[in-house]
This record gives sequence, C-alpha cells and structure tokens, in this order.
Amino acid sequence: MKKSTAHIQTQQASRVAKRLANHWKHKFNIDETESAFLIHFPSAEVNLAPEAEHLTVTIQSNDDATDLNKLENVVLDHLIRMGQEPLEANWQRD
Repeated sequence: MKKSTAHIQTQQASRVAKRLANHWKHKFNIDETESAFLIHFPSAEVNLAPEAEHLTVTIQSNDDATDLNKLENVVLDHLIRMGQEPLEANWQRD
C-alpha cells in the first residue's frame, strides 16, 4: 500500500474540507462522518480530517500505478482554491 500524509496549517480546516468534498461529490463517491471526509478516487482514497489549527490529509492507494506526486499536487491545488488562502503541505510517505 502507498500512503502519503500532510498536516496543512489553516484556521479554516473544516470549511476547506467541506468545500472540497462538495466540489468533488459530483465526480467521486464521498463518505462523510462527524470528524472527516473520505473521497474515493478511482485508484486511491483521500481522507480529509479537520482539526482546530490544521487539516490532516491522507492519500492511500493499493494500486502500484497510482502517481502519489500527482495526487498530492491535485489535492493541495484544490484545497488552496477552496480555501482561497496560500496553503503548504509537507507530504510524508509511509
């Protein structure tokens, strides 16, 4: 399994996560719980878990062909657009 995680500093983690889930719900299946959003991409899952001062983003895939670099960039780019603020991610691979 491939896995990449980032803790993105933002004061509006819940808002940004919800906006991104709503943005992608016409394209992908999304599971929403009290504490997180799980977005089902064709070859990976993206978990958005808002905290008080940061958003924890986890990308997981069982598909060896999944390009984690590309997914990391797509997710961060969309979070920046949804939050309308500069965000930075320091991705950690497992």
